[in-house]
Amino acid sequence: MVEEHGRSGRPRSERARTAVLNAVDDLLVEVGYAALTMKGIAERAGVGRQTVYRWWSNKAEVLYEASAIDARKELSVPLSGDPARDFTAYLDALVKFLAHSDAGAAYRALVGEAQHDTAVAALLSSGDILGESATKVVEPALDASGSDLSVEQATALLVGPPFFHILSGRSVESIDTRRLAEEFTRVLVARRRQDRGATAGR
Repeated sequence: MVEEHGRSGRPRSERARTAVLNAVDDLLVEVGYAALTMKGIAERAGVGRQTVYRWWSNKAEVLYEASAIDARKELSVPLSGDPARDFTAYLDALVKFLAHSDAGAAYRALVGEAQHDTAVAALLSSGDILGESATKVVEPALDASGSDLSVEQATALLVGPPFFHILSGRSVESIDTRRLAEEFTRVLVARRRQDRGATAGR
């Protein structure tokens, strides 16, 4: 079991916190959300139960933080300067996160639980894990295109199709990220043309 005080290196309390965040995704995949408990999380992490309760009030909070941390890493894609290529790279990362990552499984579990648990719904609404990552890809393209779409509208249009596809239980293999990226790019261009046409008609 990880103790909370050490003489050297990182504080052991920090190591304990990291151990909990590393353990929760793996345990969720093994036992499912319903069977996940704070006691089980503590045992898997090798810490005392009160150590877990020091930082989180319930299992949903642990899962949310672990998922958010991993999402920032897994959904971070280098920008090439080519919007269509960047959109495709981001969508590839998003599909991998939602369909194959333990952190993505945690996020999906929370989305499902939020449908009938208002506390979990409030937790998810406190921060937009997917929107935050998509914004980094979308903002440069919005600026370059001159589209009148807001960042929130644009990220929803980019993230929405694969998100709905995967959460509705459809086959991941049928997702064509390149086609989705091309369609999203066409939407940006169309909104720019509409703006210009409206201006010209005044």
